[in-house]
Amino acid sequence: MPIRLMTAVGVAAGLHLAFGWSWAWTWAALYTAAQGFDHFTGIQLLKRPIDTPFQAARVALITFLPSSIAFGALAPVLWQGIDRYGPALAMIVVATAMTNLIAICRGSRIAFAAGCLPYGLYLLILPLMDAGTAPGPLVSTMMIAVGLVILNVIGAWLTTEEARKISDDARAEAEARRHEAEEATRAKSAWVAMISHELRTPISAILAGAAETERAGHAQGRLINEAGRMMTTLLDDMLDLSKLEAGRMSVEAVDFDLRIAVLDAVRAWRPQARAKGLRMRILGARHLPGWVSGDPTRMRQVINNLLSNALKFTKQGCVTLQLGGAINPDGTYGVTIAVDDTGPGMTPEQLDRLFMPFEQLGAHTARTHGGTGLGLMISRELARLMGGDISVVSAPGKGAVFTLSLTLPAAEAPAAVQAPQAVEARVLVVDDHAVNRQAIALVLAPLGIVPETAGSAEEALERLALESFDAVLMDVYMPDMDGREATRQLRAMKGPNQQVPVIAITASATARDWEACLAAGMTDHVAKPIEPAQLYAALEAALSDVQRAAVAA
Repeated sequence: MPIRLMTAVGVAAGLHLAFGWSWAWTWAALYTAAQGFDHFTGIQLLKRPIDTPFQAARVALITFLPSSIAFGALAPVLWQGIDRYGPALAMIVVATAMTNLIAICRGSRIAFAAGCLPYGLYLLILPLMDAGTAPGPLVSTMMIAVGLVILNVIGAWLTTEEARKISDDARAEAEARRHEAEEATRAKSAWVAMISHELRTPISAILAGAAETERAGHAQGRLINEAGRMMTTLLDDMLDLSKLEAGRMSVEAVDFDLRIAVLDAVRAWRPQARAKGLRMRILGARHLPGWVSGDPTRMRQVINNLLSNALKFTKQGCVTLQLGGAINPDGTYGVTIAVDDTGPGMTPEQLDRLFMPFEQLGAHTARTHGGTGLGLMISRELARLMGGDISVVSAPGKGAVFTLSLTLPAAEAPAAVQAPQAVEARVLVVDDHAVNRQAIALVLAPLGIVPETAGSAEEALERLALESFDAVLMDVYMPDMDGREATRQLRAMKGPNQQVPVIAITASATARDWEACLAAGMTDHVAKPIEPAQLYAALEAALSDVQRAAVAA
């Protein structure tokens, strides 16, 4: 509407200046009034549902007809009022108005017909105005020209409508395919999450049993432990890929010692390097900052992946970890962690597909070294989620250098925390899998804790209503009633354990899952497969809270 009103003002000003037609301003005022009537009446009418063609025609006539009559009224005046060029100007006014209707009446034949009706009538009347003075052939020629204009306008609208329908159909099909792809991704993510949860149960038992076997002095325990952790790595890769595809992957920001995190990762791979006759070197460790804020778990995952690949493909020579760090003007640290190997190197073609999922640079790589082909792709995506990136430089026969670059905020080192000692506490372990209950019992054994167990949330609530416990380790995903609902009911019922600390044990420990656990009344969470240190820390914090509450009481 603003464009139409400015056009009317411009036309009125032009007519006034060129021909002295002061009445042109009256026409512009009438056209403005018609536009206002169309606009505000149309808004009111469109608030009601339009269910029949008659209602649609009524709205279209009220919305388009007055302004079309007002604007088109200029054509007869131009036709009769200006010698020689008057008919051409009149035709231009009407044709321009009808062309504008092609653009604004997309998808509605009724609106197009209602808007064009006055202009069509004007076009038919204009030649007849000269019927008494102009020669017959000239009038006939003008009528033919009018007919051609009308046919071309109608043809243009039909062509535009056909193109619009094709575009709308293509857009609808693309949207449907996008929706199908999103649904497929969600279904796959849910399936992977379910499989992950189910597999983590036996893996937790394998790791717990292996740790107990190794503690008893059996060499087989270490072998079982390494195999279990390899299974966990493969499972984590599949779960991470699923999260990345679904856009659910997230990183956290906690304070940690960067030097220790990097050195722990290197220390874990030294035995494998020695077994292959390779040297592992660390350069520039003094340049690396100490305590920073970031995601230590994801950072270790990336470093472990880069070191694993370097050792996997290097047959002789060494693997060097080159560390660098500098303070940025804003007080953050620019950190670089480069893994340099003396392996076979890669061709430009191999580099181009290096970060593609499931890509292992050839079938022989998968047969020789195993793995999923997801590590590098996941590592780069994790680096980008942490605000950094991974780059690679390589050439055939010259090894490869993978560089992780990050910007990390500085953090303060916390006060020293004593390792958990043997404690006296009554702990209830709630899990629907007997294997999981036994695995947690093995993890708690070094603390001198012999836990009570419950095989379902319902059984746990019955015991919690009668017996007093110092802490509850609650599996989140259980049949019939899950751990979150059990915690909500526990918090709502009166009894000796209404405020007992409840630690969530979950295989899907994302930020969203933890927020749901926190909202249900849980106090902490531990991810599966269970890391003893993480469980000890959560249990120590929970028991400390209980002791403080007892002292306060």
